[in-house]
Amino acid sequence: MSPETIQGKTCIVTGASRGIGRGCAVALGGEGCRVAVNYRERADEAEETRREIEEAGGEAFIIQADVSDAQDVRRLVEETRKRFGPVSILVNNAGIAIQKPFDELTESDWDATIDVNLKSAFLLTRAVLPDMREARWGRIVNVSSNAAFTGGRVGPHYAASKAGMHGLTHGYAAALVKEGVTVNSVAPALIDTDMTTQDLRTSTPNTPMERFGTVEETVDAVMMMIRNAFVTGQTLLVNGGNYFH
Repeated sequence: MSPETIQGKTCIVTGASRGIGRGCAVALGGEGCRVAVNYRERADEAEETRREIEEAGGEAFIIQADVSDAQDVRRLVEETRKRFGPVSILVNNAGIAIQKPFDELTESDWDATIDVNLKSAFLLTRAVLPDMREARWGRIVNVSSNAAFTGGRVGPHYAASKAGMHGLTHGYAAALVKEGVTVNSVAPALIDTDMTTQDLRTSTPNTPMERFGTVEETVDAVMMMIRNAFVTGQTLLVNGGNYFH
């Protein structure tokens, strides 16, 4: 059986103003989807994402929302429904990476990281599931990190938040497996994005392949999870052989 068409589906991509989030949003637009481009601070970059989606053949609008806040999440989902109809595809990509020595991390650093990287995925999933369950069709992809398995370069707060996404993925996948809703995750490492090269100041691609991965390679993994109706509860590592799972 060939992969299902997703043309015309309504999608939400969080953290879609740049990097992997933008890549996913544009790829969905290229499949003829209608995409809510979520951002928190970078309105100009979110507008560029919207423009690229429309050039790719999709429809889009940008919407500012702090996805770690339940009220903002409700507003985001309600506005998406109002503009484009029930939500069928969710990509939980929003994330932060607070840079500090591990022994200087504060409780507020921990809370902010868990809220943005993990709680947001719970809040968004909870908000869109009524649409997916009613339609008996839905795709949720959580963008985690190789750090969930190796500890990574950012710190234990970040690694814990990303590891939690896998438990979230497994729990929802198991609960929804008979309802036509799949829930999966991808775990990229050392992808050539602003977060890697600027925020984390990583200049050396320390992978067996001796190069950074590309946004497009990560997006391919996300899109496979969206197109394939028989894959659920899985994590696909996109890491150039950095870690085998």
